[in-house]
Amino acid sequence: MGYYLFDILFVSLVFMTSHTHELQTTESLILLQIRKHLEYPTQLSNWETYNGDFCDYPSSLHVSIKCEDNALTELNIMGDKLPKVSLFHGLAIPNETLSDVFSVDTLVVTLARLTTLKVLSLVSLGIWGQLPDKIHRLSSLELLDLSSNYMFGSVPNGISRLEKLQTLTLAGNFFNESIPDWFDSLSNLTVLSLKNNNLKGRFPSSICKVTTLTDLSLSNNQLYGKLPDLSSLSNLHLLDLRDNHLYGELPLLPQGVITLLLSNNSFSGNIPQDFGKLDQLHHLDLSSNSLVGSAPPGLFVLPNITYLALASNMLKGPLSDSIKCGDKLGFVDISSNRFTGRLPPCLDSISSNKRVVKFTGNCLFVGNGSHQESDCKDRSMTNKSYFWGKSLWVLIVIIVSAICLVSFAIVLLIFRKRHHSRETVTLQHTVPKVTKDHEPTGISPEVITNARIVSESSELETQVAPSCRVFSIEDLAEATDNFDQSAFLGEGSIGKLYKGRLENGGYVAIRSLSLFKKHSTRNLKVRLDLLSKLRHPHLVSFLGYCIYDGGVEDSTSSRIFLVYEYISNGNFRAFLSENGPERVLKWSDRLAVLIGVAKAVHFLHTGVIPASSSNRLKTNNILLDDYRIAKLSDYGMSVITGELEQLEVKGDGPKSWHLKKLADDVYDFGFILLESLVGPIVSGKGEAFLLTEMKSFGSQDGRQRIVDPVVLTTCSQESLTIVISITNKCISPDPEKRPSFEDVLWNLQYAAQVQTTADLDQKSESAASYC
Repeated sequence: MGYYLFDILFVSLVFMTSHTHELQTTESLILLQIRKHLEYPTQLSNWETYNGDFCDYPSSLHVSIKCEDNALTELNIMGDKLPKVSLFHGLAIPNETLSDVFSVDTLVVTLARLTTLKVLSLVSLGIWGQLPDKIHRLSSLELLDLSSNYMFGSVPNGISRLEKLQTLTLAGNFFNESIPDWFDSLSNLTVLSLKNNNLKGRFPSSICKVTTLTDLSLSNNQLYGKLPDLSSLSNLHLLDLRDNHLYGELPLLPQGVITLLLSNNSFSGNIPQDFGKLDQLHHLDLSSNSLVGSAPPGLFVLPNITYLALASNMLKGPLSDSIKCGDKLGFVDISSNRFTGRLPPCLDSISSNKRVVKFTGNCLFVGNGSHQESDCKDRSMTNKSYFWGKSLWVLIVIIVSAICLVSFAIVLLIFRKRHHSRETVTLQHTVPKVTKDHEPTGISPEVITNARIVSESSELETQVAPSCRVFSIEDLAEATDNFDQSAFLGEGSIGKLYKGRLENGGYVAIRSLSLFKKHSTRNLKVRLDLLSKLRHPHLVSFLGYCIYDGGVEDSTSSRIFLVYEYISNGNFRAFLSENGPERVLKWSDRLAVLIGVAKAVHFLHTGVIPASSSNRLKTNNILLDDYRIAKLSDYGMSVITGELEQLEVKGDGPKSWHLKKLADDVYDFGFILLESLVGPIVSGKGEAFLLTEMKSFGSQDGRQRIVDPVVLTTCSQESLTIVISITNKCISPDPEKRPSFEDVLWNLQYAAQVQTTADLDQKSESAASYC
């Protein structure tokens, strides 16, 4: 019986030993896999040849591993890839981030296999990408530190499910979405550091419910709004909210706060007297705000205060001689305020070397020196007189300007009404009478009968159209120096383009193209006059034309010169291909361009009769003026070339033909949307490539790979998703499934509205001045 019992114990011991060894082997393999995912950092170079138990791996400044009961519980790795850029576009940077094949998603999945991991610190390793929501799989985590990497996007909601988490440090990354407001779900949280990112939104109210917090650092972000009452955070020792856009009065604070950093915001109002009762306070920085009133004397005498900065506010009044300074106070900065009178003895660094004191930019004098207060007052009164005098002149200029603008608007309104009446009459006389079906004019009766230019629904979007000018060939030769090579701008599928200067000094763009004489010159002039009436803020204005047949009456072709306004700032494709900071178009800029073009095409489809189709929609036909206002060029070519009649002769009805062509415009605009999303990566590549890349938008990883980094770092995900959805519909192979331009325009405007809401932090300055 004893031998039998011994055998059972021996087998059990062998099994347990074998099982423990297998577990350690599995975790060792996971560690080696993590090393591979991190692309073999030099700090882990010894792992490959290490044959011992990783639980016994010697700790260093850069790497440490700890185990409990033969299970890995702590993994700390510190690299040397500190972020060196101020703006990260969401793609790998050679020699700074991990390579473009790195996947933070794969790294997190591998880490999640370490089920007993309590402490995870991966700092300065060049990790880049959007931190995935599956981070919640590391359910045993008590500390998570991913600081000084290249992660962007939003802080994932999955972190809120890490119930045991006590320390969360994501500082020094590029997170650029709204700051989350689920921190109250982390009931054990003591340290929260999200500083040095680009997080947006208001201060999260949920933080006020995390009474376990000791350290809160949200500095150097884009937070705005008023701070709530923070006195409920009874364990708070550190509060760092520097370099944000916070405003309103300073908040109530818990008595135990030790370090309080609120500089470079827009706080206003008085410094609360209760701040003079924060007996544990060591370090107080309220500089560079808009605080007013006097400085509470209690601040200087706090028993533990060592550093006090009140510089660059609007604090005023005399500093009482009775102000005392605490024994530990070593640095005081009250410069650039409006203090007056004698500097208190304890702040007189001349008579005492106990502390450093900065007080320039006030009306203060030291010791028994000459009294400078009256001089300051004189300068103050002089400045006030200058200010009010200057303000009065500014006010007069504004009032006079407003009166002039109102008068001009009234005159312009009267002129437009009269001019519109004359223009209507002129147009009615320009369009010839309807001819009989058997008369070969080359223009269908429907086109002539319905040659109304502006419909009531689009009248507000149009501009007053001047009469179309007929240029002579001599005029254009003189404008282009006889079509010299120096005036040549380029050549496309519909002719050469020149830059010219008219006799009045204005610059124009002149397009030269050949047309077969299918129609009479008279009918061609009608078409060109029709084109000149298409006026819209987002259309390049057609100013006039010249029909030149070389002096040969029976020539089978004519050379047509089309004269347009000259737009000097380049085309949309060039902007999408530029890398210079002054030429980069962020997401909101691209939306503005797309909306402008969509408005123009919507006008061409619905604001004129007959509708103008086949409008040659391409990114290089979208020009941007000096204010980056989009203007569509090369539109309405079907009006000139007479494609409508060609197809009518073949038997297609005008209605079905127009629907097909309008759908083609939607399809072409879909590729403009696509190029706006993916940027210069695809410029010059064909439709097949674009359609293939469109499939990548279905996954988050695909978006990260193909979407232009400028878009990724300046857009909200909701706005981006809206545009991707309408793009998919526009490039549908089935024309009947493509949206109308009205639908396209509505979706783009909605996407812009969503983006504007996400960018509310830009309005914080005006909100602060309002308060």
